Amino acid sequence: MNSSIERLLKFFTLEVERDFDNRAVLGGLDQMLAPWKEDAKSSGVSDEMIEVVTSRLRDYPKLSALSRKDVLQGVWNRVRKAYPDVPPFPGSGNEQEEQTAEEPPVQEPTVKQEAPVNQQVQDRVPKESVQLEKLSSETTEKAEVQEVQESKEVQSAVKSEKKDSTPPANPIALSAPLTTLSGVGPKTAKTLEKLELHDLGDLLYHFPRRYDDYSQLKPINRLWYGEEVTVIGIVDRISVRPIRKGKTKLIEAFISDGTGTLKVTWFNQIWITKRVQPGRGVVLSGKIDQYLGKLVMNNPEWELLEQKNLHTNRIVPVYPLTSGITGKWLRRIVHSVVTHMAPRVPDPIPQEVLEAANLDPLNLALQQIHFPDSAETLKQAQQRLAFDEMFFLQLGVLQQKSVWEQLETTPIPVPDDWIDSFVSQLPYKLTNAQSTALNDVLKDLASSKLMNRLLQGDVGSGKTTIAAAAIARTAAAGAQAAFMAPTSILAEQHYLTLQDLMPKVGVHVDSIKLLTGATPESERREIHEGLENGSVSVLIGTHALIEAPVIFKELALAVIDEQHRFGVHQRALLRAKGNNPNLLVMTATPIPRSLSLTIYGDLDLSIIDELPPGRQDIETRVLSPRESTRAYNFINSQVEKGHQAFMIYPLVEESEKVSSKAAVDQFETLQEKIFPSLNLGLLHGRMKPDEKESVMRAFREGVHDVLVSTSVIEVGVDIPNATVMVIEGANHFGLAQLHQFRGRVGRGEAKSYCLLIPDSEDDVANERLNALESTNDGFQLAEMDLKQRGPGDFLGTRQSGFAELLLANLTDIQLIEKARRQALGVFEKDPDLDLPEHKLLAEKVQQLWSYGRGEIS
Repeated sequence: MNSSIERLLKFFTLEVERDFDNRAVLGGLDQMLAPWKEDAKSSGVSDEMIEVVTSRLRDYPKLSALSRKDVLQGVWNRVRKAYPDVPPFPGSGNEQEEQTAEEPPVQEPTVKQEAPVNQQVQDRVPKESVQLEKLSSETTEKAEVQEVQESKEVQSAVKSEKKDSTPPANPIALSAPLTTLSGVGPKTAKTLEKLELHDLGDLLYHFPRRYDDYSQLKPINRLWYGEEVTVIGIVDRISVRPIRKGKTKLIEAFISDGTGTLKVTWFNQIWITKRVQPGRGVVLSGKIDQYLGKLVMNNPEWELLEQKNLHTNRIVPVYPLTSGITGKWLRRIVHSVVTHMAPRVPDPIPQEVLEAANLDPLNLALQQIHFPDSAETLKQAQQRLAFDEMFFLQLGVLQQKSVWEQLETTPIPVPDDWIDSFVSQLPYKLTNAQSTALNDVLKDLASSKLMNRLLQGDVGSGKTTIAAAAIARTAAAGAQAAFMAPTSILAEQHYLTLQDLMPKVGVHVDSIKLLTGATPESERREIHEGLENGSVSVLIGTHALIEAPVIFKELALAVIDEQHRFGVHQRALLRAKGNNPNLLVMTATPIPRSLSLTIYGDLDLSIIDELPPGRQDIETRVLSPRESTRAYNFINSQVEKGHQAFMIYPLVEESEKVSSKAAVDQFETLQEKIFPSLNLGLLHGRMKPDEKESVMRAFREGVHDVLVSTSVIEVGVDIPNATVMVIEGANHFGLAQLHQFRGRVGRGEAKSYCLLIPDSEDDVANERLNALESTNDGFQLAEMDLKQRGPGDFLGTRQSGFAELLLANLTDIQLIEKARRQALGVFEKDPDLDLPEHKLLAEKVQQLWSYGRGEIS
């Protein structure tokens, strides 16, 4: 076992022995975090594991003994996943895991006495249906005993008809492993891990992906083809016969209810014949089909009439599954957990917030989200749980912003005459929006308050100029600046821009360096030395900037371009290169208002919402696949006028899985058959960095007339002479990405064009593609993209709290604003959530924000 992990677990064990009194370490368990963190790093413990331990133990002294136990057990279980030789948590009852894995976690509830089956049918089936007299009370009693033996967890899952929304004083352990459930052994638990299900809490919050409404009960003589219904009846007969030369077994059953008879079939499920026997009452739910003019039901969900209805005759939850796990089995297990746990889960949302927001209690919402009584109770449960996610997210953002506002850094003076000098050196006049953004950034630099700003602007709006001003001022003041870009192509372009601009404002060109994966080792060593001694004041590069050998003497400013391309960990590593450096992140993807209120609520925001003079709207057209010749002819005509063109493809090489054109394959066809007299270049992500740079340099210098590329040119490539952007397979890209591609042209004085060619004629009417024809407004397109494709294109890899939204919709402005109002009210009253009534809330927010805590965008 890793030595630092072993030492950590010794502290935990001693804390357990002392009944969680926080005296296992002198001064409290949180006092060992700093020395342990250093020891863990040196012994090879992953950064993620270190962050898990330190973030969850940071507020350990503030917790109750019960909550301390949950925290320690949760951390212990996370450690155990990474280090299999770690024993079970002391006192958990799992020391002999193999022997006890099949035991249920809590005492089984008393099974509610079911009404006799005849009475059930009378209650559920219309009066015209025959009474099921064939099933005597004796038969029913035997059937009930059989069901207990066959499915113990179902019997334990029967819940009381009365819904008690008041949880008991002591919360139950959500961190208990799944093997504490009856019917879940180590092998099954391992399979469930594929669904990210590790403990009982994971299962409780494993929400259905959809619901099948089988709550409408109908007699057989009123069934219609195509409807989804529930039918109750008696099994008249059931048989098995081979079909398809014996390779498939067809199970046929005939079910009657006095109004008619329905044929039911299943395939290759012979075991059903042992359960669905003649004379037994069954409940069937499924879609009514037709065969040889008669109504049938194929592969329906079914239950014996004596059972609690989980799979039929109700709104049935449908869960995400994995190989080896069936929907029915998982539904029973979830039902058991929901029955035991949901009524006992404490509600972290303060009562005054629940009343102000008109929300259901948490325990009721958890019950109804899994097994709703009606469509209305399901909707209310979804609203409650979605509010929780957005509320916790908002509180975390507010706390994070507060932390940033308390950090201080060394101010960088910005004399008025320096600003005038910088602006006068520019080859163009700043727009009003650029001037406002420039003032925002330079004001941040001059303050002792740490800059934490997002600079947002459409493609070609001039964000790089603002970043260049901040970098130049930082370098001129004797400090260092780092500029990180997602690709070597973009990094080189920024390098050339700064090399041209910096000397004009007093920054020596030799102090500006470029560091990418293609930088030769000898040059790399010189850069490392220059950074340490301070002779390199500006470093532009890719991920190479965050490598261990890169050590700054005095990093005062970190600029990150296309911030959504970088993960939280990468941004944290760059910030860690300095002592509280100012941070400026930029994006050319316009951020919808809903995201500005949530995801980026911890950032100061500057928006450049107007294009520089001379930039023209790009004329966009959607062409059908058979009109591609028109696009090729148009490229020829533009090249004859001295211009250049891009051709974008969604794939590098052809794929059996995706039916679309690919760059490598099309390049040969285009060069040999379509444009034999033109010079074409090829660019894609599998090329080596120096190969990419060589191709881009040739295109920038006019050697290539047409650049055939994949999405690698999405951001930052600046070719003023390019006037045509042709995107093949345009239906494979999102609106934000298509808008980025389009922004690669129209950067010069000539009129520019974007031609979108989808894969099929059906895609010509694609709503997303037509939207690009109608507007060049990136913000409008971003709103549409968010609604159609979700937040993935905007977020990148941010805090886990954002990535794991299960129910909240980031397009629901009404929900966002309601959650934000309530979060602001709580935050203004108790920013650190120290009040007793906020204790559970503080634990929940800490839990959801434990990864990447303190990181932005």
